[in-house]
Amino acid sequence: MTDFDSDLDLDVDAPDESDGPFVADLDVRFRDLDVMGHVNNAVYVSYLEQARLEYFAAVVDLDVDAPGNVVANLEIDYERSIEIDSDVRVTLWVDRLGETSFRMRYELRDGEETAATATTTQVVVGDDGSPRSVPDEWRERIVAFEGDRVDV
Repeated sequence: MTDFDSDLDLDVDAPDESDGPFVADLDVRFRDLDVMGHVNNAVYVSYLEQARLEYFAAVVDLDVDAPGNVVANLEIDYERSIEIDSDVRVTLWVDRLGETSFRMRYELRDGEETAATATTTQVVVGDDGSPRSVPDEWRERIVAFEGDRVDV
């Protein structure tokens, strides 16, 4: 079972297949800042997670009783700092869909500037923590939404 951050609003509209990559607009909170007044580097990863949860809620129609998925790999390249008054937008998409895993790509932007790019590899797991096949319903919804962006 997946635990969700209790202050995360997952009431998002399902996107149309023609909308292009999924976009999540996020707020910078005071608690996200470090002593320099910048968003702490670890918080960027939290932004990825929040955007990913919004993606699953909108595209996959994730049910909290559905099989879980874990981050098996994370790569992030920081390009610029984000500050309290920033307009943070995360664009994300699935570009590879395997038997038990899928890869997601992210671009974090502050207005027109890229603040970071990232990649995660997610593995679907059962209650015992062992890999499971990506559920057919997830696969169908992801392929329908992503179209040519995803390699199956």
